[in-house]
Amino acid sequence: MEKILIIDIETTGFLQAGGKIVEVGIVELDLANGERKIIFDEVTHEKGITKDEVENSWIIKNSDLTVEAVRTSKSLDVLKPQIQEILHSYQHGSTAFNNVFDFGFMENRGFVFPKKLACPMKISTNICKIPKSGGFGYKWPKVEEAFEFFFGKTGYIESHRGADDAFHEAAIVYELFKMGKFTIE
Repeated sequence: MEKILIIDIETTGFLQAGGKIVEVGIVELDLANGERKIIFDEVTHEKGITKDEVENSWIIKNSDLTVEAVRTSKSLDVLKPQIQEILHSYQHGSTAFNNVFDFGFMENRGFVFPKKLACPMKISTNICKIPKSGGFGYKWPKVEEAFEFFFGKTGYIESHRGADDAFHEAAIVYELFKMGKFTIE
C-alpha cells in the first residue's frame, strides 16, 4: 500500500519575520494499516542564527528544546541532502499539519516536494467543527483539538517537537484517510 510522509518543523519565528528552522521531524505513515514510523528527527540550526534569537524564541519558551541543543546541532545545510533524499523517495507524497507553514519554510530553503498532499488541518476544519470565536464558521483546529476529536480525551499535549508532533499528526491523517476525506490522488 501507499506510504506517505508527515513533516513537522520547529522554528524561531514566522518566515516573514526572518524565523529560522531549528528542528525537522519526518514520520512515515502506511495508509494500509496506519503504522507510523519516525524516519527523521534532528535538531538543527541555520546560517546567521543568533543566540538571542534562539533564547527569545517561542519554541524554546514553549517546549523542552534547549538553546544548547540548537547550538550543538548539525547545520541545516549539512542535513539538507538527507532530507531531500527522503522527500524524493516517497512517490505518494508529503503533507504537514498546516502545510502552508512547514512547506513554505522548507521551499524557501530550497527543498523540493515532488508531490504535496492536502493539508490535514484544513480538511479537519469542517469535521471537527470548532466555532470561530465571535464569528461565523469554523476555525482551523490545533493539533491537540483535532487529536481529541478523533481519539477522545487521551491527555495528549502537543510537545512542539518535530518528530513527536508529526507522529501524532500522522494518526490524524490516517483517521481522515479512513473517512475518505484525505486522499493521495
